[in-house]
Amino acid sequence: MTSTVHRTCPLCEAVCGLTLTLDDGGHVTSVRGDKDDPFSKGFICPKGASLGRLDEDPDRLRKPLIREGELWREVGWDEAFTAVKAGLDRLADRRSIAVYLGNPNAHTMAGALYAAPLIKALGTRNVFSASTADQMPKHVASGLMFGHPLAIPVPDLDRTDYLLMLGANPLESNGSLCTAPDFPGRLKALRGRGGRLVVVDPRRTRTAALGDEHVFIRPGTDAYLLFGIVHTLFAEDLARPRHEVNGLAEVREAAKHFPPESVARRTGVPAETITRLARSWRRRPRPPSTPGSARARPSSARWPSGWWTC
Repeated sequence: MTSTVHRTCPLCEAVCGLTLTLDDGGHVTSVRGDKDDPFSKGFICPKGASLGRLDEDPDRLRKPLIREGELWREVGWDEAFTAVKAGLDRLADRRSIAVYLGNPNAHTMAGALYAAPLIKALGTRNVFSASTADQMPKHVASGLMFGHPLAIPVPDLDRTDYLLMLGANPLESNGSLCTAPDFPGRLKALRGRGGRLVVVDPRRTRTAALGDEHVFIRPGTDAYLLFGIVHTLFAEDLARPRHEVNGLAEVREAAKHFPPESVARRTGVPAETITRLARSWRRRPRPPSTPGSARARPSSARWPSGWWTC
């Protein structure tokens, strides 16, 4: 006898809808995307699809462990905390402590409530997490540009006509930090309404295959490509911010050293392609609306472009 329940995936901020099949013992036997979910519309990435195996993993920790030589022994919480205290008491300098926060802490009440007090009590600044391995540069850039590391801009996938995507493969992973359930469906809708998707990636991924253009690039040279684009924006007077921007003169000065011809040798991307990408970064009339779209606008409306990196 089996039963079906509906849940949301906790493994990223997109929180896609899941349809789980459970056996009599409550064990997950099947994970599928929930087609009735109004946001994800049945999409599921490999992380969500593996949720049942993750829950039933025989190596999953269910009790505290203490290492004795090369072996690990299961213990109760009292003994575990005693061992932790003894280990901390042996440290002469608390700054030698490092903390790694598991993923996804943002989806657990305990993680939100207790992580910060624990770190403060330990007296260390050596804090690492999935974010430091995956997205911390974006937090730093957002903090410097917008005043807070969580003020992260994301592309308006449902209202853009040009999306330049660097190093991301959302058809497989759904897109970290973009908060876009059913990312593949949104990309297909973008193209369906006449928009353009350009993917920059050294690999030919499923997302690159979906795009209107796939720009191959030498791994590790994204910064050069972006500076080549910025150089062209300034050189052709295409950088016209609507509001006052601090530091624009410094960016212009730095970009002078990265003309497309020079950048092309670093990235493997032809100079003419770099120039064309920069010129595409201009606001243009919106393409015709997708038939039946609730987001339809007058044909004279101006339609934004978007960049997204991962």
